[in-house]
Amino acid sequence: MNIFDLYLDKIIILIKRLNKEGALELSESLNGINVDIAPSNFDCDISTNVAMVLSKANKKSPIDIANTLIDLIKSDDEKIETISVAKPGFINIKFKAIYWNNFIKNVNENYKNFGANIKSKKQKYLIEFVSANPTGPLHVGHCRGAILGDVISNILIFNKHDVSKEYYVNDYGNQILSFTKSIFYRIKEILSNEKFPIENPDLYPGDYLIDIANSIISDNKDLNFDKFEDISEKLTILSVAESLKLIKNNLANLGIVHDKFASETKIVLNKEVEKAIQHLKDKNLVYEGRIKAPKGDDNKNWVEREQLLFKSTDFGDDKDRALQKSDKSWTYFASDVAYHNNKLNRGYDVLINILGADHTGYIKRITSVVEALSGNKKKLVCKVSQLVKLIKDGKPFKMSKRKGDYITVEDLISEVGKDATRFIMLNRSSDVELDFDFAKVKEKSKDNPLYYVQYCYARISSVFRHVNLDINKDLNIDNYDFEYNIDEIRILKKIAEWPKCIEVASLRLEPHRIPVYLYELASEFHSYWNMGKDDPSKRFINDKKEIPNSKLVLLKVISDVVRSGMDIVGVSTPEKM
Repeated sequence: MNIFDLYLDKIIILIKRLNKEGALELSESLNGINVDIAPSNFDCDISTNVAMVLSKANKKSPIDIANTLIDLIKSDDEKIETISVAKPGFINIKFKAIYWNNFIKNVNENYKNFGANIKSKKQKYLIEFVSANPTGPLHVGHCRGAILGDVISNILIFNKHDVSKEYYVNDYGNQILSFTKSIFYRIKEILSNEKFPIENPDLYPGDYLIDIANSIISDNKDLNFDKFEDISEKLTILSVAESLKLIKNNLANLGIVHDKFASETKIVLNKEVEKAIQHLKDKNLVYEGRIKAPKGDDNKNWVEREQLLFKSTDFGDDKDRALQKSDKSWTYFASDVAYHNNKLNRGYDVLINILGADHTGYIKRITSVVEALSGNKKKLVCKVSQLVKLIKDGKPFKMSKRKGDYITVEDLISEVGKDATRFIMLNRSSDVELDFDFAKVKEKSKDNPLYYVQYCYARISSVFRHVNLDINKDLNIDNYDFEYNIDEIRILKKIAEWPKCIEVASLRLEPHRIPVYLYELASEFHSYWNMGKDDPSKRFINDKKEIPNSKLVLLKVISDVVRSGMDIVGVSTPEKM
């Protein structure tokens, strides 16, 4: 039950009727009309801006239009207690107590779908996220983006969309050659006691390579590792496969499973780069030209040369982009062009990429090429996952003993667990840097949002155990004729905001709104619970082991919303803490 959508529909029907009667002019678009959460300083439940949207078309002040509408809105709805106008033209509505009885009944009986935007058109989404080079374990820099992509997927699935989660494997190019050579030298170190050339800057130095090398040796006893040239092709396949096992295990420990791992090598070998470039040529969007040196950089070593270029400036980019290197091999960008052409050919309605902070400058060129390839019919949406700073004892923290230069996902999970990692990583908007304080995420207090939300669910679970009921089973209430007080109605209003939270999180791809909402709901509940400290009559745990149905259904609805939100975030709801 989305009370905001219900009243938006009522208002739209009303103003269309008035327009038909000649009493009101409509704006060119009604999309700007909304019914929203009322400001905290207003004594009301919902608020609408309809009068301000209609003001210009009717050449009247928003206040005048609002005063015309309020009596008509109220006369059409017996559940409205008061309706008033506030500057500059908001219409504020407060419901009678009976409204909240009907609301909680509806939510309790339909809790599985409560919050989901099931009215919107169902679409096919492809979400690409993580896509780290398969050259080692995932680090903290990948962790936030991985969780961001996974939870966006969960929100869209919650809204009944068709969602595919994809990882693009960059298994082609010089970095893979360097990775394979690094594995080779580790194998030689194990088999022949040859010292690993740690001083070589082109090699990967991490000790994790030893595990990969040992695994390859163990599973391939028939292979001869004497000369790199003889084994390089086979070793590349084996090395990437072992690295992907490591990455998939890292992701699984985070609670993340991708539907597909798309290989760059396969795209290149299948001549998909050539096909995509030809597609752009056919559209006259590729030419031979020169790129000037970037402004502000040291240009001494910059060499202008004829290159195959994509006309990305036609789509708002600051310069055209190279598709080929000087040796006529394809650039990384060319492979990405082919990959996104591959995505488009698979018939998805919406493409979403989750990118790391170091790829911000890449967004315009890749969104441009998607527009170009699709003939402006499809757009690519990019979300950036900003940096994470780990804090321990008030200082920046590095703890990876095996990697030296970065902290792995494995390290982080072993330190604080999956739940804390996911919840705290998501607790702030992805476009700002995040401080991940180890001390705070382990606290059992209000200052730890994960603990505070989980404790809310555990407290409610304890009440159900107290009265011998299973919190996981449906709660059947015959009579909803309750008398909710002002504190309880405040919680019900917060529950009513849940569909709005999901709607905004989905439309804006901002999943941080969910843990923020859950914390606010938990805070309302804990304040309500703590009233029992001063007033024994308000305690949920009592000697009689009795609790009124009004309280019981209120607690059940709170717990259902909390569990629904935590499921989306990918975090557990323990019944005991």
